[in-house]
Amino acid sequence: MTAFDLSPPTDAQRTALIAGLSEDERRVLLQHGTEAPFCGVFLDNKQDGTYTCRLCGLPLFRSSAKFDSGTGWPSFFQPVDEAHVGRIHDSSYGMIRTEIVCARCHSHLGHVFPDGPPPTGERHCLNSVSLAFTPQGAALPDPLQRGGAEAQPAG
Repeated sequence: MTAFDLSPPTDAQRTALIAGLSEDERRVLLQHGTEAPFCGVFLDNKQDGTYTCRLCGLPLFRSSAKFDSGTGWPSFFQPVDEAHVGRIHDSSYGMIRTEIVCARCHSHLGHVFPDGPPPTGERHCLNSVSLAFTPQGAALPDPLQRGGAEAQPAG
């Protein structure tokens, strides 16, 4: 069970969070878009820390689970906590795949595929614009001002 509050943002909080997004971030996070490959700011990030949801700040993936999939998007073999990432059947564009979304705010993150490395065999392929990064030891973002686990340093 996660230590984080997974209840969604209030309408007022969501409106305020969306107001701070760029056009590209809105297109990907809110309209299920995809950023171009090999251009995302986190593709080559090698720092230790935690990747969080760009919109609501929920911790999603640790740098220790990141790997180079060769696809052009940041890829991870497992989330911080399975409860933090929702899975949705996606049959858009004539493909059948599994979309992954933030479990708290339901923002689009990317897709998960069954061709990743051990120990999970999964490749969570994410859009950099869906993410924020907190270096190890720094305080996690708490845009919803919930305190508790939200205010702890990134592991």
